[in-house]
Amino acid sequence: MELILAALLMAWGGASADHPTMTFEQAAQAAMDSRNAVVQSTPTGDPADPLMPTVKLDPQKDAPQVKGVYVTAHSAAGARMSTLLKLMDDTELNSMVIDIKDDWGYITYKTDNEKLLAMETTKKIISDMPGLMATLKEHEIYPIARVVVFKDTVLAEKRPELSFVNPDGTVWGNGKNPPERFVNPYKKEVWDYNIEVAKEAAKAGFKEIQFDYVRFPEGFEKRADTLKYDKDERSRIDAVAGFVKYAHEQLAPLGVRVSVDIFGYAASVPAAEGIGQDFQKISQNVDVISPMIYPSHYSTGWFGSKVPDAAPYQTIAGATKDTMKKLDPLADFKPVVRPWIQDFTATWVPGHIRYGKQQIEDQIRALKDHGVEEFLLWNAVNTYTPGVTYK
Repeated sequence: MELILAALLMAWGGASADHPTMTFEQAAQAAMDSRNAVVQSTPTGDPADPLMPTVKLDPQKDAPQVKGVYVTAHSAAGARMSTLLKLMDDTELNSMVIDIKDDWGYITYKTDNEKLLAMETTKKIISDMPGLMATLKEHEIYPIARVVVFKDTVLAEKRPELSFVNPDGTVWGNGKNPPERFVNPYKKEVWDYNIEVAKEAAKAGFKEIQFDYVRFPEGFEKRADTLKYDKDERSRIDAVAGFVKYAHEQLAPLGVRVSVDIFGYAASVPAAEGIGQDFQKISQNVDVISPMIYPSHYSTGWFGSKVPDAAPYQTIAGATKDTMKKLDPLADFKPVVRPWIQDFTATWVPGHIRYGKQQIEDQIRALKDHGVEEFLLWNAVNTYTPGVTYK
């Protein structure tokens, strides 16, 4: 039964990539791409596992209970920021997750780091990073830097040898328009590049680095044997989890937390070898795990609902229970659980409902009722619902 449920959710769960911004046609294509994903059993957590941390200390023990929102670099640097600051000042919200390396792979502000400058991947969207950090501090906002890792069109096109190459010599891209490209999680150079970005964000004053797209492309198992790319004897799961462990080891001495976004369904199914994500192996090496449990991402029948999008409390409650159950075996290595929840209307979902104050509060209440106090709100264009009580 679990495998049947896994197949159903894999077909829908990847439909909006990692965060939702797509049309129905794009969703349908992504669902087709992920339908045949291969799953394997979750490891037992053997202490001899080389990916198991030997010690895990939270470098931000005094961090607040984070209640935050996603903020693009354009919003952080533009007129919308005043609206977002007022939202923080007037409500219980206290954190912003800001794009520092965005969905295309651009570093969103100019740094003096010669290694990063040499890559020519900087797009100066945030013109005054010290000024932005001073503003966040003035408003007592906990700053989190979002770093998109393995989805990186810019780097893939500049350095095809770090990406996946088609038999005809072109760099592989997914079916979107324009196509998105990924870089290879097996490549240590890719690891070090992203960690260098993270270190610069820590130097700028961010308290936490949130890695997103920590995975292979959707449906990778169908093209793994035809694309040209460097790999070794490790499974895709171990390559991805290896990056997370390495990143945590590199960043913890700087006093910053490490968090990872992960598909919400990963808590409800066996490990997904296709994209290389294992909920436990990733979670044991981060300070915070952020499963994306948007109700719109679950298909018919999940958590007893015909349309999970139309049952926000029920869906979030079910997803949270699965998450906690999945993490319990980690014991002392269990991270803070801080899910992404939905502040948008999923118009592409048959039977969807319009999301407003009640639906957002229902999701927050479901988290609290199941022992989770922290959350992040996703809205791709950063227009958040007014009048919500976030307690």
